Order: sequence, then C-alpha cells, then structure tokens
Amino acid sequence: MMNPIDFLTDLFNPDLAFLPKALAVAVMSSIVCGVVGTFVVLRGMAFIGDAVAHAVFPGLAVAFVVGGNLVLGGTVAGILTAVLVAVFSQNRRIKEDSIIGVFFVAAFALGIVIISQAPGYAGSLQQFLFGSITGIPDSDLYVVGVTGLVVLAVVFLLHKEFVTISLDRESARAMGVKVFWLDLALYILVTLAVVISVQTIGNILVLALLITPAATARLLTDRLGVMMLLAPVIGGAAALVGLYVSWSWDLPTGGTIVLILTVVFLLAWFLSPRQGVIAKTRHRRTRANRVETPSTPRVRATFDSAPGDTFDHASTAPHTQPARSAIRP
Repeated sequence: MMNPIDFLTDLFNPDLAFLPKALAVAVMSSIVCGVVGTFVVLRGMAFIGDAVAHAVFPGLAVAFVVGGNLVLGGTVAGILTAVLVAVFSQNRRIKEDSIIGVFFVAAFALGIVIISQAPGYAGSLQQFLFGSITGIPDSDLYVVGVTGLVVLAVVFLLHKEFVTISLDRESARAMGVKVFWLDLALYILVTLAVVISVQTIGNILVLALLITPAATARLLTDRLGVMMLLAPVIGGAAALVGLYVSWSWDLPTGGTIVLILTVVFLLAWFLSPRQGVIAKTRHRRTRANRVETPSTPRVRATFDSAPGDTFDHASTAPHTQPARSAIRP
C-alpha cells in the first residue's frame, strides 16, 4: 500500500488537482449524509433513501446532457417524483410503498434512457452509477460546499421539530406540529444529500453513505446529539481512508468507501461497549452466574411486591432485566 506521506504528496501535486477536489467532495458529502442520515435511521426511512437515489437520476441525466447544474437537476427530479407519489397515494387501494416502488424505479429507468442519448453513453452511465474521482470540476466543488452548508443550516434550524416527529409522530401531530411539511422538508434534505454525493460514490452506492454511518453511531450511543456528531465523523473518516486505499491500490473509490464503512459498522456491531454482541454475551453470562451462585443474600419482599420479586438486602429495588436502550435527545 502507498505510504501515507506519498498520498499527502499526491494531494498537493498540481498535476493531480482532481485528487484534493475528490477528497473535499467525499468528506463534505459524508458529513452532510451523516447528519441527515441520523433522522433517516431513527425513522426507519432506509427505503425512502434508496428511492430518492433512483428518483434523482433522470434529473442528473438531463442536467448532464444539456450541460446544466447536476444539483439543481437532481433536486427538481426528486421533488417532482415526490409530488407524483403524494398524488397517487391518495388512492387507498394501493399502499404508499407500492406507489414508491413504481415511480422511483420508473424515474431511474427514465434516467438511463435519457443518458443513453448522450455521447460517450457507457462512460457517462458508469460515472453516474459508480462515481468518479477524476471528473469533478471546480464549479461542482463550490456547489457541493454551498449546498452542504444550506442542508446543515436547515437541519440546525428544524432540529427540535425533526426530533419530535422522529420519536413520536402521533404525539407531534396532536401537539399541532406540521408533520406533513416537516416530512417534505426532510425529503428535500435527503434529496440534496444524495445529489451532492453521487459524483464521488455513485448513484447505486450512495444509500450506504446515508445509512451506514448513522447506523454505526446508533450502536455506539443512546444520545441523539452524540449520534449526530458521530455519524458525520465516521462518514468523513471512511471517505478519507477509502480514497487513500482506492488511490493506493487503484480500486473504485465509491465501492472502497462503502466497504470501509461496512467494516466500521461490523466492528461496532461486535465491539460496542454497551450494544455490541460481545458485551451483551458477557452481560448475559454474568447475570446467569449471579442467578446460579448469588453473591449476596436476598430476602423476600414483604410489602407492595408481586409474588416472586426479590430484593437485595441493601436495596428495595426489584431485580429486573434492563430495558432495551432508547434514543434520548
């Protein structure tokens, strides 16, 4: 593998100007996706994230063919598709997820047809599907930076509202919170996060950048604020390491970043201090040993307790299995 010093040298090499731009776009995209992805994971919207990645494709294709702005084209396509889903979902005979499946896949197919009319069809399609680190112009770098700041600003302004509808939608609706408009705002934020990530990681793999860092952070903490900090850090670090590995071994950048993210997720799954498989197994064994050979005498409760409850001699709290951790603000 390339020495890290050599990688830093390449980053500052004028003949490799595309490399620092690719790194900047990858890290910025990862940060934005990590923050927005936190709400996607909390609300179980992974399918929506995947659908958005399909929905923006025709807008990206049109913008590419006519030489327009990719972010604007993808955003317009995503919002237009969302409106179509909302309209057709009024027919209660067909469930909303079926409508989503129909329109978002149709949008993806439309994008393939449109981009097939462009010169260099095969190369263009591969760039959109799997990403490319060599074709990022300076203008896109600025667009990604500005768009990312706008997304983060909106998330900051609507943070309390997003938390409310993510944790308890029915209570939020009863409190008079504009759930529909907040859902639409979150959908637009997801669309923007997907669009600015497509060039580096590709349309097919962009869902991983949106979901995996947030899911990893969810395994490491029960605090929403900490989760929203961890997810972009994990995503940004994976983007940096993934670009370094892909540049060293001449591997696809998007696929390498996703694999790095997956490895980090698996490490958290097994090694998380509280939610990891190893920690839970050790905890169960410890509890089983305590039941078989109690280290302190227990006395039967004689007041306000159900039959079978036991208490330590130094405490009046019944021994109950801790409930599964819930996310906290």
